[in-house]
Amino acid sequence: MKFFKKATLAASVFAGLAISSAAQAQEWSANVGLLSEYHFRGIVQNSTATANGGVDVEAGGFYAGTWVADVEEGLEVDLYAGYGFEFDNGLSLGAGVTTYQYTGDFDTQYDEINLYAGISYFSLEYTIGERDGEAFPDDSYTFTGLTFEYEGLSATAGKFGGDYSGDYVEVGYGTTFEGFDIGVAFILSDSDLDDDETVYFSIAKSFEL
Repeated sequence: MKFFKKATLAASVFAGLAISSAAQAQEWSANVGLLSEYHFRGIVQNSTATANGGVDVEAGGFYAGTWVADVEEGLEVDLYAGYGFEFDNGLSLGAGVTTYQYTGDFDTQYDEINLYAGISYFSLEYTIGERDGEAFPDDSYTFTGLTFEYEGLSATAGKFGGDYSGDYVEVGYGTTFEGFDIGVAFILSDSDLDDDETVYFSIAKSFEL
């Protein structure tokens, strides 16, 4: 089953914005990247090399953006927006919405409400989503993910709920070289959406506009 569409290592833009302290001035940025395989929440979206890119804007804690990736049949187009802020004690909170659209026959539309919290090296995501399509009129789901990040190392444990169940773990390392963000990650998935393990590589470049 094809499900849950967004890269987490090279394109977790809206999550990072939602749990960060944003400047009051409007800031535009763009990103381009390449994944050896495209996985999202432990679910394979493209088993071959995948080009991707996006544009984001921040203003006073508000953020919005779009991200596009090559999938097996056509393109995935993500649209997202929300608000994030940080307290003096370092606790960050954020809330946003995301919709996943497709130009081909790869999958149907998904719509989500995304909630985030973060402190120190840890961040927590809780998502409520619905699958929009005549063949899936009642499909709804939740996703809970806990992530630890420290000096390039990252580890995420995720759990699905609602009409889908299962777990996945992703462990990775990322660094910057000559202005490029490069990374590698190992995924172990055990859910009714995917049951597999893999290693994938990523390279990305961000720009201020």
